[in-house]
Amino acid sequence: MNDHPPGTVVITGASAGVGRATALAFARRRWNVALIARGTDGLHGAQQEVEQAGGKALIISADVTDAKSIFDAADLVAKRWGGINVWINNAMVTTFSPVAELSPEEFRRVTEVTYLGYVFGTMAALKHKVRTIVQVGSALAYRAIPLQSAYCGAKFAIRGFTDALRSELLHDGSDIRITMVQLPAVNTPQFDWARNKMPRRPQPMPPIHQPEAIAETIFRASQRAPRELWVGWPSVRAILGTMIAPSLLDKMLARRGYDGQLSSEPHNHNQTDNLFQPVPAGHATHGRFDNRARNRVVTFNPAIVRGIVIPVAAAVLFAVAIFTLSLIG
Repeated sequence: MNDHPPGTVVITGASAGVGRATALAFARRRWNVALIARGTDGLHGAQQEVEQAGGKALIISADVTDAKSIFDAADLVAKRWGGINVWINNAMVTTFSPVAELSPEEFRRVTEVTYLGYVFGTMAALKHKVRTIVQVGSALAYRAIPLQSAYCGAKFAIRGFTDALRSELLHDGSDIRITMVQLPAVNTPQFDWARNKMPRRPQPMPPIHQPEAIAETIFRASQRAPRELWVGWPSVRAILGTMIAPSLLDKMLARRGYDGQLSSEPHNHNQTDNLFQPVPAGHATHGRFDNRARNRVVTFNPAIVRGIVIPVAAAVLFAVAIFTLSLIG
């Protein structure tokens, strides 16, 4: 577990789910871990787990939509531990609702947390010359799905922002590395916290993966800094599928995208959500899908995937062309 020298990492959205699992992945390797989230209850629990795992923890209550708070948090971490080696943008919120039923305020909030939160975190990391920035993305950064329009839009925006910044860093000859990790469905508490306007409780689009497997992938990405990683076969299928046949996926998701994201359980519309305020309880790494979640996940470098898919596609097209010409001849 100690194959990489320890350093200092900052993780936003660190009180639960993927962020908390990632904090523990670094803690087991004796890293200093700065945990940023809004709610102090979840942060204290994460702090205890990080320290039990062997890391040093610093908790900072901050909303990622408040740029000054994030810049101040970065200053505090750098002063405490003499700098920052890795910055991981992970904080997010989402809603389950058709666009027509969302208010502008709800849409704006999802966008500010899930997109601008990454922008402000990245700016703070750049200020401190953080060596590696990891953007925790999603297959939904390529293939949007119904009922989560604001979240999907934010993930698309993160990818565009990251690509633009990467080119700037290359232009400047910077040593700063930036990588984006596109995730599949993960078993986290967000499906109990998200604002839901549907009649049934939300669920991840199966297959579902455990946060620990995802966290290990994020840790490896932080050390090797590939341009991008696609995590899980579902991500690869969604990304390549939308590149090859986007209209077909539109129709498939129109038929299956609602039921795929909604369980058979009725939704309690009096349940507290975390869109504007942190929830008071339930901060954990796992959600309620342990009996359906996979403990392992495969990871793909898209450069390699493209290197295989494009020649195969070209060969198929060439074969079709030759066959067609033979028929004509």
